[in-house]
Amino acid sequence: MHSISKDFPGVRALDKVDFHIQAGEIHALVGENGAGKSTLMKILCGIYPYEEFSGDIKINGRDAGFFSIRDAEKAGISIIHQDLALVKYLTAAENIFLGDEPGHMGFIDWDFMFGSAQKLVDEFGIDLDVRTEINKIGIGKQQLVEIVKALRKKSRILVLDEPTAALSEQETRLLFSIMAELRKKGTSMVYISHKLDEVLAISDRVTVLRDGKTISSDNVSNLTREKIIKDMVGRELKDMYPRISFKTGNPMLFVENFSVEDIEIKGRKILDNISFQVNEGEVLGISGLMGAGRSELLFSIFGSSPGRIVDGNIYINGSRLDIHSPLDAVRAGLALVTEDRKNSGLVMGLPVLQNISMVHLDRFCYMGFINEALEYNRCSDMVKQLNIRAPSLYVEVENLSGGNQQKVALGKWLLKPPKVFLLDEPTRGIDVGAKVEIYKLINELKRQGTAILMASSELPEILGIADRIIVLREGKITGEFHCPGATQEQIMEAAA
Repeated sequence: MHSISKDFPGVRALDKVDFHIQAGEIHALVGENGAGKSTLMKILCGIYPYEEFSGDIKINGRDAGFFSIRDAEKAGISIIHQDLALVKYLTAAENIFLGDEPGHMGFIDWDFMFGSAQKLVDEFGIDLDVRTEINKIGIGKQQLVEIVKALRKKSRILVLDEPTAALSEQETRLLFSIMAELRKKGTSMVYISHKLDEVLAISDRVTVLRDGKTISSDNVSNLTREKIIKDMVGRELKDMYPRISFKTGNPMLFVENFSVEDIEIKGRKILDNISFQVNEGEVLGISGLMGAGRSELLFSIFGSSPGRIVDGNIYINGSRLDIHSPLDAVRAGLALVTEDRKNSGLVMGLPVLQNISMVHLDRFCYMGFINEALEYNRCSDMVKQLNIRAPSLYVEVENLSGGNQQKVALGKWLLKPPKVFLLDEPTRGIDVGAKVEIYKLINELKRQGTAILMASSELPEILGIADRIIVLREGKITGEFHCPGATQEQIMEAAA
């Protein structure tokens, strides 16, 4: 790809970008949210047609111009988006062969399809019955199904967009072993990730984009994490986790003997006799392996439990609460930022203004009418306070970068600061610069006396930000550690 430029109304998304990948190479593409990574790959994969950008694309030395995704697939190019494109009520096999079902005279050869899909899955060491519906498979295995789907098409160039964001450590290792095998077979892979340790571990080359321009491209052997970050943000980030020393106040949230039962499997407890407290101005981190109960705990406290609460009490400021719905939780002073901002944190088709104001719309209403001027002014102040980069308050949230979307998801709760902030993977899928901004916001909330309960799968993050950490395993608390002082080894030992 040579001198690629792409404009959107009022914005130059790509400015003469160069990107080259060799056969059998894993080439990482990194940059802050909004740097142009996704736009560049959408051009490569035919999502943005040939006529809508300038520059040249060559494959094996020949000019290539794609007018559709189908054109790119015919040329051997496939993309696996972070937001998976699977049909959840179809089986894994049906998804793998979707649009290219084997058959004769209009009839699908089910035996051949299931057998071929199972052979592919087994070949890559994935423990999965392909007759299982996608909605009954964990998100990690769904990601692997998406990869098998692309590989079945004999893709020569595979674009992986944040492929490990929802994977466990074991699934990540499996993915990396699959990538290593594909590299040996000559498959080229573009690896987009904010996890720089993984980038350095798996990639052969790294290209950095910033503000729609190519900043650097080099062999991974010549690079360090610090060098990549400097190229990404244009400056050195000396303090990745800006911890503040702050004397915590009185207990704000107290959870006592809390148990939640699985509604599908009788007798199985998702959460089992959980007790802890969070003080004013304190960050309590929740760690544990995937499926340990981190998200389930936060949702249950917020009145949206995935199971049936069978025991336990929740106290705010010493007062016992009966929380039966998210509305009860909001009225009690709780806020929840979910890990899946696109499906449960934001309304992607609505503008920034309405996403920020929707939780506390009553603050702008009088006798059933919205004071639009007041709503606009308060939301505008929040956009400035959080440094949300958006062309206007009326742009739809789906058009913002991941980091700015996450700031909107946080901002909607801050028009009326909560007493207790529940954060589920608050920095998932965003770049290092945006992460530091969110860490600074967490510190500001600490200064204001907010009690923060934060679940994260990134151990350096939770060790760097939390004041205390509780570890969950199979729905039970198996360890508690104070920070600074705790180590990754201690956390992993308690979680395993």
